[in-house]
Amino acid sequence: MPTHFYDRLSNDLTNLFESGVNCDVLIEVGEETLLSEIYKVHSIILQSRSSYFKKKFDEITKNNDHVETLKLPNISVKVFDVILKYIYGGKISLEKLENSVIFDLLIASNELELDELVGYLQTHLVNNCASWLRIKFAQTYRISYQIKNLKIIRDFCNDIIAKYPNTIFESEHFHSLPEDALISILKRDDLQLEESKIWEFIIQWGKAKNPNLPNSLDKWTNDNFLSLKEILKKCLPHIRFFSFSNEDVVEKIYPYQQLLEHRLFSDITIKSITPTKPISSIVLPPRKILNTALPTRIIPIPFSSNIITDEHALEISSWIDKKEIPYIENNPYEFKLLVRGSRDGFHVKTIYNICNKVSNTVIVLTVEGTGEILGGFNPLEWANNVNRLKQTQGSFVFSLKTANLKNSILSRVVKKFDCAIINYPKHSWLCFGDALGLRHNLKTGKQCHCMKSSAYPKPIRSDEFISPSKFYQEISHEFLFSVEEYEVFKILPRNDLK
Repeated sequence: MPTHFYDRLSNDLTNLFESGVNCDVLIEVGEETLLSEIYKVHSIILQSRSSYFKKKFDEITKNNDHVETLKLPNISVKVFDVILKYIYGGKISLEKLENSVIFDLLIASNELELDELVGYLQTHLVNNCASWLRIKFAQTYRISYQIKNLKIIRDFCNDIIAKYPNTIFESEHFHSLPEDALISILKRDDLQLEESKIWEFIIQWGKAKNPNLPNSLDKWTNDNFLSLKEILKKCLPHIRFFSFSNEDVVEKIYPYQQLLEHRLFSDITIKSITPTKPISSIVLPPRKILNTALPTRIIPIPFSSNIITDEHALEISSWIDKKEIPYIENNPYEFKLLVRGSRDGFHVKTIYNICNKVSNTVIVLTVEGTGEILGGFNPLEWANNVNRLKQTQGSFVFSLKTANLKNSILSRVVKKFDCAIINYPKHSWLCFGDALGLRHNLKTGKQCHCMKSSAYPKPIRSDEFISPSKFYQEISHEFLFSVEEYEVFKILPRNDLK
């Protein structure tokens, strides 16, 4: 039995790459000049490890110094660093990489035809980053069908769809779903959706492919039905027509009978009237619908808000617990409503009076005129009888994602902890350092602000709304805002999840 010295081999090849000795290829990675980097590599090693590089190096010509240059603008420097360590040393470390970078690494590995790495990264994402994949479900699912090698990711997504079909059928991306992706879903015996509902969704999908079809079915011509039939011809064989109730046959299949072959529609009709009579059409087995109700993907948290959603609350809870991967279900906290502006009043003193001696509170508000949702978390008690700067390392401010903000922004206190919270009830000020300040009447005063803050260094609003002034008295009127609505919640551990 041979003895293997892989560690020494790996280290020697890694040292060869780092030394740059006898390199004969330059690879420029990254699109933007400031974020790009040029790597000196050995063509013989890259060609032996990747068929992609073998083909590329055969296509490009050498310069006067006998050096080839290859550009890879679609791959980031961070990702290519990992790839080169794998190519030379056969080693990969994912512990310190963000999930988004690991996913980009997967896409790049597939592009470079590193099949071993593609398989490993898919398995890693499914086994260790499932929550992140669910959060990025629409993007993940779309890419898994655009890139045929991502079967492990694709199967993972299909398993989710089978259990929670509305994830895709009721999503805004459903009508643009590729045909092969839709068919793979329709083939599932465990798709947890009534057949009549599946039929309705399939009709919707087909109509979206031909927007010229009349809105009213009464105005459809034979050519209209033939057009839709052609669009759906690969989907129709996977519909379990003999699982429809008699009522659904009449209400949902009958209006579209021209989409079906005459023999099939005749057999559906016969089976509805005389279930025991033999028919010639293929009868697909009914789907295996679970008798017990499936748990919802997100168990609603016991709170009522006019501002934030369940998803927002899960995200805030993740920040409180400093989770790298956000919660997507089973929120560990109850958001108990204490104050609401439209119900209790908009003056800052109202917040102090109701929240006096209450700790672990979240304030959320909507900015008048922009629809932004801003807020902050204070782990300490508010006090309504004394002006005081309060020290904490656990507070943070944020801006939550909305239709106009793709991703939420989190800014934790990182310095000046002794003035992280400005508890000034006598001046009607309530502030998170300089990052978010609430003053006097939040609705009518237009005295709230966001300033540049060294304590909370990441701005939660775009630069046009962040005041560069160091003192409130010097803030220009254009940087001040009023609040359309605000709410304060007490954050409590949920006992029902224990």
